[in-house]
Amino acid sequence: MTTLLGVDLVGREVLVAGGGPVAASKARALVDDGAVLHVVTPMVCEDMLDLCDLPAVTWTQREVTLEDVTGSWFVVAATGDTSVDQALCERATLQRIFSVCAGVASHGTARNPAITEHAGLRIGVVSTGQPDPARTVAVRNAVAVHLETADLDLRHRRAVPARPGRVVLVGGGPGASDLITVRGRRALAEADVVVADRLGPTDLLRTLTSSVEVIDVGKSPGRHPIPQPEINRILVEHARRGRTVVRLKGGDPFVYGRGGEEVIACREAGVFVEVIPGVSSAFSAPGAAGIPLTHRGTVGAVQLVHGHEPIDPHLIGAVAAETTTLVVLMGVALLADHVADLLAAGSPADLPVAIVEEATTQRQRVTRGTLSSIVGVARTAEVRSPAVIVVGRVADPALLAGG
Repeated sequence: MTTLLGVDLVGREVLVAGGGPVAASKARALVDDGAVLHVVTPMVCEDMLDLCDLPAVTWTQREVTLEDVTGSWFVVAATGDTSVDQALCERATLQRIFSVCAGVASHGTARNPAITEHAGLRIGVVSTGQPDPARTVAVRNAVAVHLETADLDLRHRRAVPARPGRVVLVGGGPGASDLITVRGRRALAEADVVVADRLGPTDLLRTLTSSVEVIDVGKSPGRHPIPQPEINRILVEHARRGRTVVRLKGGDPFVYGRGGEEVIACREAGVFVEVIPGVSSAFSAPGAAGIPLTHRGTVGAVQLVHGHEPIDPHLIGAVAAETTTLVVLMGVALLADHVADLLAAGSPADLPVAIVEEATTQRQRVTRGTLSSIVGVARTAEVRSPAVIVVGRVADPALLAGG
C-alpha cells in the first residue's frame, strides 16, 4: 500500500544522482518546489545543464558514491544503472531518508506523483501496485480537465486569520456559459461574492452554492439602478472583509465594461485586483453569425465604437471608403442616426449591414440589410439590445458562400 504524503522540501537538500532526461525532469519539479539540489553525475543533458545554472542547484561532476546520500533530505536515484540506483536507495533507507528509484520503483521508498495544481490545491496521482507512469499521467490529465471545467466549490473552508480580500474582474464572454475562459471559471469556483452584470454567462450563477453571495448590479438601456460609484464601493467593501470578490462582466472587462474604473477604485483603496480577460462580443458575435471582420481581398481593418453618441467623422470616412469594417456596440437605439451619418458621408447605399442579437445563446438572431434598408428591416423585426451591428462588405452572406 502506498501512502500519499505531502512533504515540504523548500530550502532542503535533495540528492539527484544522474544527469539524463529522467533525472532532469524530476529535478525540475523539485527546483520548482523550492528544494536545494545537489546533482552528482559525470555528464548532463541539455535540460539538466540549464538547471545547473540556477542558484539552487549544485553540480558535482563525477560518479556518485554512497557517501553522497548523507545529509540529504530526499534522494533521487536516476543514474540509468539499476545496481547503482538500488544501492543508493538502500543506503538512503538505512539512514531513514526517503528515496525515489527512477528505474525500479520498488527499490525506493517514495514515488513521484503526476501532479496538477488548481486554485491553490496540489493534486497528485500515484499507482499503488506496479508502477505505470503513462496511466498515472493520463489520469492526472483527466483530473486537471475536470478541475478546470466542472462546477466545483473551491472556496476556502478554514478561516485564515487576516486573510486579505481581493477583487477579480472576470470577462464572462458574449453570453454562452461555455465561452467563459478556463481561468474565469476557476475564479468563480473560488468566489465568496459575485457582483454580476445583466449580460454574460448569467446561467453560471445557478451553479454556485447557495452560500455564495450574488449581487445583481446589471444595467440595461436607460436603466442604471446601481450607479458605477456604488458598484466600486461594493467591490472594495467586500474585499476589505477578507472576501474573494468576482466581478462577473459580459464580454471583456476592458471593452466598454468600465473595468478600468473599477481597477482604479480598488487600487486607490489598497485592494488587490486582478483582471481576467474575456471573449468580447465585438469580435465573437460576428463570428457566431458567420461574419469575418477581416477578409483578404475585401477589407483588412476593423473599427470598434460604442453607439451611445454620434460616430467619429474620421471613422465614418473610412467606412464610406470601404477600407474598414465598422462594429458598433450598444447602437440599436441610435441606429437610424448612425445610418443617416454614414450615408451623408458618402457610404454606398448597398453596403451590407448585419445586426446580431444575443450572440452565442440559443436566442441568437441575425437581421440583415443594407444601409438603405436596415432601419426599416430592424424596425419590422423589432430588433432589441443586446446586439452588435456590423457594417461593411464582410456582412454580405454571399462572401463565404463559395463557388
